[in-house]
Amino acid sequence: MSAAPLYDRVALIGLGLIASSMAWAIRGAGLAREVVGTARSAETRATAQEIGLCDRVTETAAEAVVGADLVVLAAPVGAMGALAEEIAPHLAPGATVTDVGSVKRAVVDAVAPHIPAGVHFIPAHPLAGTEHSGPRAGFATLFENRWCLLVPQPETDPAATARLRALWAGMGAHVDEMDADHHDLVLAVTSHAPHLIAYTMVGVADDLRRVTDSEVIKYSAAGFRDFTRIAASDPTMWRDVFLTNKDATLEILGRFTEELFALQRAIRTGDGEMLHAYFTRTRAIRRGIIEAGQDTDAPDFGRVKTGS
Repeated sequence: MSAAPLYDRVALIGLGLIASSMAWAIRGAGLAREVVGTARSAETRATAQEIGLCDRVTETAAEAVVGADLVVLAAPVGAMGALAEEIAPHLAPGATVTDVGSVKRAVVDAVAPHIPAGVHFIPAHPLAGTEHSGPRAGFATLFENRWCLLVPQPETDPAATARLRALWAGMGAHVDEMDADHHDLVLAVTSHAPHLIAYTMVGVADDLRRVTDSEVIKYSAAGFRDFTRIAASDPTMWRDVFLTNKDATLEILGRFTEELFALQRAIRTGDGEMLHAYFTRTRAIRRGIIEAGQDTDAPDFGRVKTGS
């Protein structure tokens, strides 16, 4: 339990996986006196009320931000500009506006012009998630031992940044700061390109008429199964990610294509030494991820087995 709430009122605009997990974590740790939530969908708002996700659920974003000293934009990246314009007249002086989008340069460009003087804008990106979405998908421990990257603007008050850092730390996250463009390049490597490759691999399996649908499902080995888990992520969010982080993603995909051609050549020419050296190097990266506490080396990635 936090010694004292960091914020009086937190407004969550959008109530998907990240925002609902924030609501449970903030309320569970006493990091705010009140959590208010809203979503475009009436069904989502009704679900949030049903499960007691927030202290209050409002019909509009404008209502939600009134009196809030922290506003979290948890909508698809492509919607954030319009959302910022909608809430701008209702933001309290001294409030902080942040977001949880997977792209940062596009968010800065879309949101910053609408932030009134006297309101702090600190983009953020929690590197946590599952393939599930919606208000029922959230859980309080989602951010524990995961990283949250903050992107303070040049004019950001350091005290406002420190307060937001403390909130994420209070939810169990490690916190770091990063420039928006560098963030987008790093995430193109660690998240965006891998997701696009997963979507592509699952699409290839669907198109491969030599293998029936039942065989793809019945005989899925761990590698393909993990691709399908990634490819089950929210399509709206990932559409916006690729459209708004176009340059960095294309740069990394170009590098990926070069590596893929090199591996194709090694397989074609029977260059076992090259393949072994390449796989040894990439295996070491996997070990580094485990040692950093960002995954587990438990058998089958710690999955609970069902059946025999």
